[in-house]
Amino acid sequence: MLEKIKQLETASRLLEPSPEQRASLRDPVIRYSENFLNRIYEIPAYVTTEDKGKGIFDSPISDEPLDINAVIRLVEYNIDRPGLNPASGGHLGYIPGGGIYFSALGDYLADVTNRFAGIFYGGPGAVRMEQMLLEWMMSVVGYPRTSGGNLTSGGSIANLIGIVAARDAYNLKAKDVERSAIYLTSQAHHSVDKAIRIAGLKECILRYVPVDERYRMDAKALEQMIHSDKSAGLHPWLVIASAGTTDVGAVDPIATIGDIARTHRLWFHLDAAYGGFFVLCEEGKKILKGMEKSDSLVMDPHKGLFLPYGTGAAIIKERKKLSDAFWYQASYLEDAAKSSDEISPADVSPELTKHFRGMRLWLPLKLVGVQPFRAALEEKLLLTRYAYGQIKQTPGFEVGPFPDLSVMTFRYIPRRGDANVFNQRLIEEVVRDGKVFLSSTRLDGKFVLRIAVLCFRTHLNTIEYAIDILKRKAKQLEETM
Repeated sequence: MLEKIKQLETASRLLEPSPEQRASLRDPVIRYSENFLNRIYEIPAYVTTEDKGKGIFDSPISDEPLDINAVIRLVEYNIDRPGLNPASGGHLGYIPGGGIYFSALGDYLADVTNRFAGIFYGGPGAVRMEQMLLEWMMSVVGYPRTSGGNLTSGGSIANLIGIVAARDAYNLKAKDVERSAIYLTSQAHHSVDKAIRIAGLKECILRYVPVDERYRMDAKALEQMIHSDKSAGLHPWLVIASAGTTDVGAVDPIATIGDIARTHRLWFHLDAAYGGFFVLCEEGKKILKGMEKSDSLVMDPHKGLFLPYGTGAAIIKERKKLSDAFWYQASYLEDAAKSSDEISPADVSPELTKHFRGMRLWLPLKLVGVQPFRAALEEKLLLTRYAYGQIKQTPGFEVGPFPDLSVMTFRYIPRRGDANVFNQRLIEEVVRDGKVFLSSTRLDGKFVLRIAVLCFRTHLNTIEYAIDILKRKAKQLEETM
């Protein structure tokens, strides 16, 4: 047995490269990443290919190792070449993020040291760092220090955490579900509906509150629906509002909804995954007034703070309601439970093992401070308003509602033919060009285009190019369709 153990040790030690081996692996990776960053403003936002990265299957996982340079070629050709380049300033579709370089350094440190940020006993410094970041977010939105939170993988898990905390705070039982009402609008993110189902609330009565001409929740209609449901013997208990919808970037009347929820004793959950961090700039603070009136909210640093994907946050105004919903104790964690009265992330989340997400947020904030983030967010608001004004005054185009945040919708009305078909062709032509990437949605049965400005690399020249390519492609299509 000892001989076998020694043989296995020799083989397994390949997992621990020497300093020289680390350098031979690290240097090509650094060269590749530096080349990528040095050319980032030249690389297309979208590349259409026939193979769509299928070549990755030509090198299956096996016992045989592959040279680092060959590995990088696989990545370059099959991963980084086809499809959307989310790091591009030309990414104006969906809700962009960015992936700032400082976060990559934070992830490197977190991955090399592999600190466990799930339980205080195992990683007290890591847990304290994440708690400090959450407390900063709480202060930004006006929540008290008695609030609790968790750094999540994104808005989907954060919405689930908020809705589960609300469910348990209201002690909602299975027998109560069918007569319990939830209020939201048709513009709520689909992760909200998914969270409702996962939380066992699929059979709740979902009341879709009407929206105004800017796709914001009609607060008067909300209150009327609550009164009506109460009169009918139902149990209104949860209202979900948006601070930046995906389709149009609409911000519901947060302060008014908060007052209504408090009057009728409903839990107020605010999905601010996209828009929440605009509160850092003065203009955004005005638009998002009333966030502190919510009982729970979601914010995504991988959106408004330009971090790599996989960084969200759930914040609950009353910390105890969060821990009541998620705290569990296992016998093998008895030592950890005895070691401290500090709350561990595992006590306030579905996750036990988790990535040390705090480092990728903490390091950028320490290295550059908050001001560059604040400036970038205000810049995106103004760029969107500029684009809106430019497209509005361009013959042939019609615009949607004035943007609350950094998303605007529009479409072209051709002189002849179907407008929906024309705009589908228009966006295909823009994406095929590749320098900027736009997306689309449907509003009131109309196929409309979207410009979403949130990548930190998106600046005035990007917006001007997007407007120019839209004009040119629309003109060409008018002549050929």
